[in-house]
Amino acid sequence: MSSQASERTSSSVATTSGNSELISSQGKTSIADTVVQKIAGMAAREVSGVHKLGGSGARALGALRERIPGSSGPSLSQGVSVEVGERQAAVDLDIVVEYGVAIPDVAEGVRRNVINALTRMTGLEVTEVNVAVDDIYVPGDDSEEQEPARVQ
Repeated sequence: MSSQASERTSSSVATTSGNSELISSQGKTSIADTVVQKIAGMAAREVSGVHKLGGSGARALGALRERIPGSSGPSLSQGVSVEVGERQAAVDLDIVVEYGVAIPDVAEGVRRNVINALTRMTGLEVTEVNVAVDDIYVPGDDSEEQEPARVQ
């Protein structure tokens, strides 16, 4: 029996690599775009050298959202856009890196971590992870950080 044929016959059972079929003879599993966005965002933030996710506009909106009482804090999908099909996903990330890190190494680490997390957790084949470095964080340059209130 060929390896392709054996993969088809065990479509409802997860393999040791973490892949599982989302469509089987017993039913279909669909995964929302927001789930894929959150997984990708969390996986990208885990990589050393990543300071934040999101372009300058998204970070400014996120900072405003965090200041609203009762808000849930930073958005896990900020700076992440995805395209999700039945079996595949593509991810675009906007990141801010810390000063002094090797940007190609950080981008490769982000790519690897996002692919591993999405494949393991969703079973989707990740066709690409595009990483855009929008800014660099310099310690002490806290212009984007929250300033103390002028009135107490």
